Amino acid sequence: MSAPDRAELQQIAQLVEMNRERLQALEQQVHRLEEVRLEQVRAIMSLEAIPEDGVSDVMIPLGGGVQIIADVSAEAGAVVDIGSGIQAERTRAEALEMLNSRNQELMQLMDQMKTEFDETEKVVLDLANQFNDGVATLQEDATEEAPPSPSQTETPSPKRRRRKRGTDLTLDD
Repeated sequence: MSAPDRAELQQIAQLVEMNRERLQALEQQVHRLEEVRLEQVRAIMSLEAIPEDGVSDVMIPLGGGVQIIADVSAEAGAVVDIGSGIQAERTRAEALEMLNSRNQELMQLMDQMKTEFDETEKVVLDLANQFNDGVATLQEDATEEAPPSPSQTETPSPKRRRRKRGTDLTLDD
């Protein structure tokens, strides 16, 4: 394999950054899907907690810490979002079935996204290693091809001994 030049290294670095951003986006999507799934699990638990013959004085959460007390009759159904903002009334059993089906679909989608995350993470690691190897190769080539500095090529000259002034005897002494 030939040594990568600076342009190739820059392209690899851009690919690493792009894939890291993709990893963050995937992670955020999985997090949002998990929140939706947990919300549906809570709805399933709430629907399953209602006895078949109904219940009186049950607290129904409205959100924001507010609950309302209501009676749920045996034949009371549930209003379910069926897509595109359209809601339809279903029996509690049908609502449970829909929620369970949606949760299965969400789990499959999340598994696919996690697989894509793992594959992208592997690509990032490979690219990062390739980048690091390329930088190391460039640095090695730069040190091998660099001309020796003048101080390295000169042979050291023998040092002359300097005589101190005033140490030699003169005729005046």
